[in-house]
Amino acid sequence: MCTVTFLPLNKTDFILTSSRDIPFSREKALPPKNYEEDGVKLSYPKDGKAGGSWIGTSSKNRLICLLNGGFANHISLADYKMSRGLIVKELLKVENIYNGLKALDLMGVEQFTLVIVDWNKALELIEFVWDGENKHIKNMELEPQIWSSSTLYDKSVKQLRRNWFEQWQKDNKINQENILKFHHNAGIGDPTIDVMMDRKVGGTVSITSIYKEKNSLGMVYEDVKTYKKSKLIIQ
Repeated sequence: MCTVTFLPLNKTDFILTSSRDIPFSREKALPPKNYEEDGVKLSYPKDGKAGGSWIGTSSKNRLICLLNGGFANHISLADYKMSRGLIVKELLKVENIYNGLKALDLMGVEQFTLVIVDWNKALELIEFVWDGENKHIKNMELEPQIWSSSTLYDKSVKQLRRNWFEQWQKDNKINQENILKFHHNAGIGDPTIDVMMDRKVGGTVSITSIYKEKNSLGMVYEDVKTYKKSKLIIQ
């Protein structure tokens, strides 16, 4: 939920990779599986707490990835009406993502950011931010992008991480193997801000990378604590 990178391969294909940073005490997630819910095929790792997910794809030709927080850090309340991970699953099922986003009633839901990739008509990259009061929808350029969660990183650290990502692009061929290395190794040797984060009570617990190449769609999932890797063929 903390660091997300997007790499376009061409006008139709891409790689999106997400590092999930949570408290180490949180219940462990289940590795990704293929599901069918409400007549829609979904593929996602399941959150062990609420049963939702921070990242997934669907047969609606869509990928959605969640980051905690909106534009800036906020103070969390004791209780909210809905888990943000359940919103990810609901939006994966809708026919039209823009209509789905407009229809969402988010009052009483904690702030969050969604990175949405939709390839129904053409490949689209959409950033959706709920700041606790208003929705913000932005169509992003199909170029390399990096997001860092506002609940964990201030503006200066976000810029530092953008610098690492830009340098990585200059030094590396763009492919899934190399972007996974970025998510493992990028940083300055400070585990509190490196992409592979560790703040003692919480940090990076998994990395999920989804690739679309022609008619192939697949997911690579790494549990960074047990070093277990799994691969899921989606279609």
